[in-house]
Amino acid sequence: MPSTLAPVREIRRAQRADGPAAVLGIGTANPAFCVLQDEFPDYYFRVTKKEHLVDLKDTFKTLCRLTGLERRFFHHTEQLLNAHPGFINGTPSSSLDARLDIVAEAAPKLAAAAATEAIARWGRPATDITHLVVATSSEARAPGADLGLAALLGLRHDVRRTVLQLNGCSAGCAALCLAKDLAENNRGARVLVACVELTITSFRAPREDDTFDTLIPQALFGDGAGAVVVGADAVHAAGERRLFEMVSASQALIPGTEHLLNMRLGEGGIDGDVSAKLPIFAARHLERCLLDALAPLAIGGGEGKWNDLFWAVHPGSRGILDHIDSVLRLEPRKLAASRAVVRDYGNMLSATVIFVLDELRRRMDEEGDEASEWGVMVGFGPGFTVETMVLHATKY
Repeated sequence: MPSTLAPVREIRRAQRADGPAAVLGIGTANPAFCVLQDEFPDYYFRVTKKEHLVDLKDTFKTLCRLTGLERRFFHHTEQLLNAHPGFINGTPSSSLDARLDIVAEAAPKLAAAAATEAIARWGRPATDITHLVVATSSEARAPGADLGLAALLGLRHDVRRTVLQLNGCSAGCAALCLAKDLAENNRGARVLVACVELTITSFRAPREDDTFDTLIPQALFGDGAGAVVVGADAVHAAGERRLFEMVSASQALIPGTEHLLNMRLGEGGIDGDVSAKLPIFAARHLERCLLDALAPLAIGGGEGKWNDLFWAVHPGSRGILDHIDSVLRLEPRKLAASRAVVRDYGNMLSATVIFVLDELRRRMDEEGDEASEWGVMVGFGPGFTVETMVLHATKY
């Protein structure tokens, strides 16, 4: 038995990377079409031909104002919507088929734009990518955006593909957690994470029975793609730079909260529930999740110490950030990157946290030695699920 086990352990040791996984390159992309948030209520009720719902439009204007957004980007233009009246009048199965056809063509292209930028910043050829992780809540096909993206980038035929579908806002963090495990358990691996979201799958016209809560998705979500290259060893080769080391990851499900945030695919596309109570609830439970995640590492955490960390928080909405600020007593600048992203792009589900990482990296480069060394990435998703990852910023 010992003679059999020894070689297995040696093989296992040789398969694993020597160091922790790290972010080596980040890229983002958005469609060209942009709508200013203060103009969106008029646009939305006009293109859906629901301008007669005057009271509901007033409610929607209030909702759009409370989001704190300034603009959002969309793949679906007014011309595209006019070409597919079923998206507006609620024609069932044909509407879903048409939506998925649009996503099948557009999602790989948008993801490729973000991935091309991430690979360029990484500094090595796309053929050095060994693993591909794609996250999206916009499609439900296999193969899907993963295969199209691999073809557009010219990845190797033996690249190992994994797809996360319908994981919602927390999918960006979940995909990065998976990339961490892949990089650390496969010596020499270079993992490309691509998160792409197109809200054409969930776009719908307002209904007479709509409420403040049921209109939240139409007022908050936008389109975008984010990409990250992750590796765990030999990073000095070919000029690779470790931006954020991925120290540890955890996930917590808050029991009995399925009604607060959920997603489902039906004949009319993606639908779900987003409770207006979510911001308060998320902030209330976040500190316990953070303490559990940080306790084994003995860094930061606790009253008066949260400001010692940097923060890459998925900005589900401005309200969530406001409540997190209040509960953790954070200095205004700590969530500045998250606030900038949700203001300029809206909530792009899985892609959003990658935009935050990119904005945070830019701000930390400007701050230099004043930037915090340790930080936390946080994502919220259906369930209600809280994803956390402890990050270490490598300074140069």
